Amino acid sequence: MQFDHDLQSMQEMRNAVKLAKEAQLKYISFTQEQVDEIVKKAADAAYAKSLYLARIAVEETGMGIVEHKKIKNEVGSKAVYESIKDEKTVGIISEDRVNKVTDIAYPYGVIAGIIPTTNPTSTAIFKALIALKTRNAIVVSPHPRAVKCTVEALKIVNDAAIQAGAPEGLIGWISTPSMGATNDLMKHRDINLILATGGGGLVRAAYSSGKPAYGVGPGNVPCYIEKTAKVAQSVKMIIDSKSFDNGTICATEQSIVVDRNIKEMTMRELRNNGAYLLNKHEKAALEKVISPSPGKLNPDIVGQSAVKIASMAGIQVPEDTRVLIAEETEIGKDIPFSIEKLSPVFALYTAESLQEAKDICLQLLNLGGRGHSLSIHTNDDAVARDFALEMPVSRMMVNTLSSIGAVGATTGLMPSLTLGCGSFGGNITSDNVTARHLINIKRMAYGTKEVTIPKPAASSSIDEKKQAGSWDVDHIVSQVLQQVSPDGNVDASMIAEMVNQVMKKYRTN
Repeated sequence: MQFDHDLQSMQEMRNAVKLAKEAQLKYISFTQEQVDEIVKKAADAAYAKSLYLARIAVEETGMGIVEHKKIKNEVGSKAVYESIKDEKTVGIISEDRVNKVTDIAYPYGVIAGIIPTTNPTSTAIFKALIALKTRNAIVVSPHPRAVKCTVEALKIVNDAAIQAGAPEGLIGWISTPSMGATNDLMKHRDINLILATGGGGLVRAAYSSGKPAYGVGPGNVPCYIEKTAKVAQSVKMIIDSKSFDNGTICATEQSIVVDRNIKEMTMRELRNNGAYLLNKHEKAALEKVISPSPGKLNPDIVGQSAVKIASMAGIQVPEDTRVLIAEETEIGKDIPFSIEKLSPVFALYTAESLQEAKDICLQLLNLGGRGHSLSIHTNDDAVARDFALEMPVSRMMVNTLSSIGAVGATTGLMPSLTLGCGSFGGNITSDNVTARHLINIKRMAYGTKEVTIPKPAASSSIDEKKQAGSWDVDHIVSQVLQQVSPDGNVDASMIAEMVNQVMKKYRTN
């Protein structure tokens, strides 16, 4: 019998969540040593298969470059492992003996992992490893165009984890994904946290699911070449970064902003490094390919080579062309070169001043990359700090490749395939997401300060006494008047004053 695809997907998701919950309840009793051994074996297994996974990812998705995806798989496995292997994630993780506060880690439970088509294997490995490290279970929904390679990566990690002693079912997946099953996975009652990497709509769905969620926004990354930069060195890095895996990392540079007085030198170095500079007619032809409708990126160009994208626009370029570049002066959803392109296609803006460079970068970020990343090449630390202070981004790469620098390959940033955009981008964190984001911490605190708690003032009693005192004076005056002068010829105010004076002396005594 042929089952409906959506029903099959939904049932597979429910089964995976059920098994994951059962496995996680067993895994929660594992010690730090047991957890660390499982994570090491899983990371080693994934690292050993980096090239294999890169090949099947390119074959299935038709995106990227095998050698580059191999590097991403290595970052997602070995580099991530090295960054988390010494972290304490089980039981007591720290003790402040002076202030008598003890931190105790506990997991979220079952995590829903959403994987993009652009980095399908590296992101799957990364999310599985940080889940294992924190005693969480994870159920993954792959992108429909990258199911086989994503599931294969998860199987490699899962098999190694089980061989090292992990409970079966701890890592689950949907091998027949659908949008309905993905949405229901994020809303499932037994899902405790969502780790979403993907398009803006998917991330918004994660945040609106009612569950705690880590999601990441788009990365329309500006790259500023400031007048003091070492132009030849900077341009080489920029082209290497932009062409890395055909521009599929969200932290890849999307537009170059160059100071006027080094523009000619920059243009020359761009050509020397395999960039093809489009003329006015070629630019117009390529605009229609980049964005057939305003603000919408053509998915067919994502992760494709510069040569292939040029041919889609009827443009012939040399076979060794690595990047396509067009000069631009405008920014907006209806300006194709100014949007995030996820491919080796650049816009080039010219800045007459530092302030104009800032303005251009800010407009590009506001168009679709707020909170993500910015790249700058400069030998002036003051300029770098100025940009870092003013730009609404969560990470700024200086004099390095933005694409792999942001994920921690060429910088001291935490190795991660999920890059938070903070409040600038509507995300809950601005960090490179890692294991520490997948644990909760409860705190045991001893009393260390003596406090004397004052007794509450009986304000109501005081008011009653005041009222009673006032009634006593009136009553006494009335009684005196009756006794002294029944016909009312005595000055009542005088007697009242006399009584008050007596009462004052009585109260003070």
